[in-house]
Amino acid sequence: MLNRNAEALFWTGRYMERAENHARLIDVHYHLQADDGAAGGAGEPAEAATGNVSVKWAYIVEALGSGERYERQYGSYSEQDVLRYVALDKDNENSLLCCVKHARGNLRTLREKVPAELWEAVNGFYLWLRDKEPENMMRESPHLLFGRIKEWAALFQGFGQSVMPRENEWHFIECGRYLERAENTLRIMKAAVFASDLESRNASGGYAYLVAVLKSLGAYQPFRRYCADAVSEETIAEFLVLHPAFPRSVYFAIHALEDHMRRIELQDGQLRAAHERIIRQVGKVKADLACLEREDIRLDGAGAIVAHLADASRHLGAAFAKTFFRMGEATA
Repeated sequence: MLNRNAEALFWTGRYMERAENHARLIDVHYHLQADDGAAGGAGEPAEAATGNVSVKWAYIVEALGSGERYERQYGSYSEQDVLRYVALDKDNENSLLCCVKHARGNLRTLREKVPAELWEAVNGFYLWLRDKEPENMMRESPHLLFGRIKEWAALFQGFGQSVMPRENEWHFIECGRYLERAENTLRIMKAAVFASDLESRNASGGYAYLVAVLKSLGAYQPFRRYCADAVSEETIAEFLVLHPAFPRSVYFAIHALEDHMRRIELQDGQLRAAHERIIRQVGKVKADLACLEREDIRLDGAGAIVAHLADASRHLGAAFAKTFFRMGEATA
């Protein structure tokens, strides 16, 4: 397989996973909004309510790692500006629209190497999303719109699972998907720390944000099934980082990443040696996870353990690109 083809497949997997993750981040906000509506009262000061809203929209932008760029472009945080920036901003390379556009561009160069259903899913997704206007998105229910986006992403994944041969092309897509998934879970957990710090007057700390993270990752019901009524910051963080059976936990994603990396077949001896080095790097992250206990991953203060795992995931992505993509690393 040519290096540029491997790169295109890897980033197709990453971009499609990232698009779904963006939609799930919006769900974080709406879950928090609903929780505030249930818990709040009519006597809450208007300034406090406005501050809560600003914090929650800042939470979404921070989870994408682009707070400084957003503030340069828009200044303050509002629902309309954040939704435009996250979803449809053509100048934001990390927006949902641009992620799908990049995935489509990568897959277009490989149409003879992937099943037609996979291309049709990405192409249809892009054409549908391209016609959306920010003003229409605000008039309709953003929650329903982002639910539809998650369905498009699931369609892509479903076709891949159903019809794509388990060869190098498949494993490169899956490597990108699971690396992006691990990073995303860690990013939104870090953002929960950021948001709870901004809202330090709230006695519940990061708990409300972590519950919202559970819901946005589709983890709330599985969490309650495994942990019953033991709902705390520690148990939530432990579940999201260490649970071996939940597909969006960091543990599951890193183990799946290693499995797909091991299944990549290479002919070049020098490349195989570099490939083994990356697998050993993944093994180090697995070892870090294996040594963690619940008390080690409490999300108080700076959330150092989660930050360490996030840095390790980024280093894995850089090592993967350096090894396989000699044409140059794509912009994350």
